[in-house]
Amino acid sequence: MKRALLIGLTLVILLASGPVAMLGSDSVRLSQRWHDTDRSSAGLAPRPADEPRAVVQIYAARTFSWRGLFAVHTWVATKPANATYYTVHQVAFWNEPPLASRTGIPDRRWAGATPRLLLDLRGPPAARAIGQIEAAVGHYPYRAYRIWPGPNSNTFVAWLIRSVPALQVELPANAIGKDYLGRALLARAPSDTGYQLSLFGVLGVLIARDEGIEINLFGLVFGIDANDWGIKWPGVGRICWPQSPSDNPNQ
Repeated sequence: MKRALLIGLTLVILLASGPVAMLGSDSVRLSQRWHDTDRSSAGLAPRPADEPRAVVQIYAARTFSWRGLFAVHTWVATKPANATYYTVHQVAFWNEPPLASRTGIPDRRWAGATPRLLLDLRGPPAARAIGQIEAAVGHYPYRAYRIWPGPNSNTFVAWLIRSVPALQVELPANAIGKDYLGRALLARAPSDTGYQLSLFGVLGVLIARDEGIEINLFGLVFGIDANDWGIKWPGVGRICWPQSPSDNPNQ
């Protein structure tokens, strides 16, 4: 009995260690009010006037308030060739239905959190992907929204990546909801370089070339990524050694 309690306590401490560490991060602002947060462009997307080619981008940014201690929010932005605007495809709890595709700022700060660019496609590959994205969006299977364990914004982006082969990108380990598979237990990893087993996004394991090895405990992910000699930790995301300027510990 004591051993079981010790194991349980150790697990709780490990799961909580990352979110607790994020309390000291500048990327999480617990005291801000939603209406006072910055929603301006982060300057990561090319202006339509400067980039006539088709563009597809995927972004991730810390979620608002206490949720930012645990997770990021992800979304997809597209611009056809010679278009004068971007369309932002994302799931948000205030939308009805949750999934919306609307004209907007592609790299908008998410309630003050600066987004990180995960994928940037330009030209013909982007043009092909846009057609596939627009066709896939209409078949997104979930109309409900749940912050945890999904389906949520990260569930949508992970599903879209699986549905559009051109979107070859690894989602952040702290994109809680990316592992929600609905009633399915087994699926291809979002990067399409391996497989994952998931029980409603609450418990699971993923093994893939791009993601490495991920263990999902109650939606929080531990993992090892040999591609960049990194580990994945709940709340924090990926920690890489040695770290280059392009690496982001909040991924």
